[in-house]
Amino acid sequence: QVQLVESGGGLVQAGGSLRLSCAASGRTFSNYAMGWFRQAPGKEREFVATINRSGDLTYYANSVKARFTISRDNAKNTVYLQMNSLKSEDTAVYYCAARRLGTATVQSAYNFWGQGTQVTVSS
Repeated sequence: QVQLVESGGGLVQAGGSLRLSCAASGRTFSNYAMGWFRQAPGKEREFVATINRSGDLTYYANSVKARFTISRDNAKNTVYLQMNSLKSEDTAVYYCAARRLGTATVQSAYNFWGQGTQVTVSS
């Protein structure tokens, strides 16, 4: 079992940056691939980024490529999402998720979810 808690969300102006953190508790964090998803009001939850268990493979949604970076520190049981050049359309609740197998882009593939953290980008 893995328990996930996101933090780092807030209000930022367009063009600014935020770094989200997801702290994991439980056993063998390094055995889980991790992902970030987001959900805007009235929209379906969408894939943002994922990282494999060792941290040497990442994959991003086209909408965030070159702007967002996912990383992990297995010694700290934490995964990060560095968000740069933020746009109004990035406004959403951001969720951290863990998967027992490899990286995936669909939310149904993930086994554990955090409670989400709100990111609001003002124009």
